[in-house]
Amino acid sequence: MFLILLKFSTNKARAPEFMANHVDWLKQGFDDGVFDLAGSLQPQLGGGILARSASRAEVEARVAADPFVVEDVVTAEVLELTPSRASADFTFLLPEAAV
Repeated sequence: MFLILLKFSTNKARAPEFMANHVDWLKQGFDDGVFDLAGSLQPQLGGGILARSASRAEVEARVAADPFVVEDVVTAEVLELTPSRASADFTFLLPEAAV
């Protein structure tokens, strides 16, 4: 599982120019079954994505193709998380061995 942090860079003001392409990129990630959750980092710091069902290399390649990353609107950080505990509502996120 991966936590992707997309933090605004000094080019944040250019975000509206690339928003439609960024939204298309997000939609493709959901359509491909890689992204599970996406949202804004508060207060107006950028965005975050929870991704599964892909290797680290695949996630990093996908993130590198984000128009916001390409145009330096955000800087990306990919963090790998191996879940070991979850509330009852989120046990589906646990690997088989942890259930």
